[in-house]
Amino acid sequence: MSKTSNATTFSKETGKIAFVAAEFDAAHDALQDLQSRYSNVTPEEADVIVALGGDGFVLQTLRRFVDSKKPVFGLNRGSVGFLMNDYNPEGLNLRLSKAQAVTLYPLQMIAKTADGETHESLAINEVSLLRETYQAAKLEIIIDGVSRMEELICDGAMVATPAGSTAYNLSAHGPIIPLSAEILALTPISAFRPRRWRGALLPHDADVVFRIHDTAKRPVSATADDFEVRNVVEVTIREDRARSFQLLFDPETNLEERILKEQFAP
Repeated sequence: MSKTSNATTFSKETGKIAFVAAEFDAAHDALQDLQSRYSNVTPEEADVIVALGGDGFVLQTLRRFVDSKKPVFGLNRGSVGFLMNDYNPEGLNLRLSKAQAVTLYPLQMIAKTADGETHESLAINEVSLLRETYQAAKLEIIIDGVSRMEELICDGAMVATPAGSTAYNLSAHGPIIPLSAEILALTPISAFRPRRWRGALLPHDADVVFRIHDTAKRPVSATADDFEVRNVVEVTIREDRARSFQLLFDPETNLEERILKEQFAP
């Protein structure tokens, strides 16, 4: 789930900006340009963090500063840039003062591995499970303690947030979810059996557990956005309301509008 507020509290006269950049030339060139144009401070001192890169980098930046609750304004120097704003070095302070804030609640992934270890991570877009070898995965799906599907034979499956519904979820033929909807998408990836199953829409507070069958022969990995755990035997996914991320957008290209437009894309 997420919510949108009309504007930030950033002041174009007194607001403090920190710039961070991805590790590629276009992002570093933009970093040097913006630092030469605008007063900037460390992320710890800043009122807002400007992330220069692509969608992957803005997700990393949000997770990096989740406990500080600092809003992040992404400027696209990558390829897709669905979670980013258009790059323009002019008038940045004014843009930040007018930006709309979207509060995103992440998914928590708790993944248990075959060797008995437990790994936790947060996902803003999705938690996905994928087969590691040529053999299909066999997954059991448990929702709120009830086994809803005893065996799904597939390449994998995912649980996606509304913000992530237009990313990997969409490419796997999952539904696009309005940003304000209190639901999650449960989407199979190349399901073999049952053949006609196309996934499910779940309440945002559902507890989803994947149990992996025949793990020695059919190993599966679990990924929370870009954090991967190999050889998992059980993965629990739930929305984490104790934490939140604030992502900033120019009003004319806010995230709600982008997700709506995706539903009418040719």
